[in-house]
Amino acid sequence: MAKGMVYLYTGEGEGKTTNAFGLALRAVGHGYRVVIVQFLKGRKYIGEYKIKDRLAPEYEIRQFGREEFIDFTKPKPLDYELAEKGLEFAKQALKGKPRLLILDEINLATRFGIVKTGDVLKLLGEIPEETTVVLTGRKAPAELMERADLVTEMKFIKHPFEKNVYGREGVEY
Repeated sequence: MAKGMVYLYTGEGEGKTTNAFGLALRAVGHGYRVVIVQFLKGRKYIGEYKIKDRLAPEYEIRQFGREEFIDFTKPKPLDYELAEKGLEFAKQALKGKPRLLILDEINLATRFGIVKTGDVLKLLGEIPEETTVVLTGRKAPAELMERADLVTEMKFIKHPFEKNVYGREGVEY
């Protein structure tokens, strides 16, 4: 039986999550179900979270992270606990055969050992034929890039923050 596809967006440049959410919007527009699992993120004021009720039931987003940024040199036990819950939620979500399952920031979570790469690879071995899984985040481990059917690396060239323009509501978050 054919397996579903894996798309991976990584790199130091902007656009990984934005690209994944563009796919989500496209799928919802066609009436397909999308499930988004955000690892390492717990900020409810971001646009992709705030839109959830308007796009339901096709669009479901769950966050498995703290509101604060993680110090990757000293992750807290809660960071591991939330990531484990996120991975378990993703496993359950796959059983419903969504058109898209987005694992936002999973690459970074695996790179720093908050989620085991082997556990993600095991999940990717269970993708239903009709589902595409999207992996986002900087520093994607080589094993995930090898498994992916599509890999795009975002390259940093220049950014508004170089001119002291920081995240803007409705554009960067």
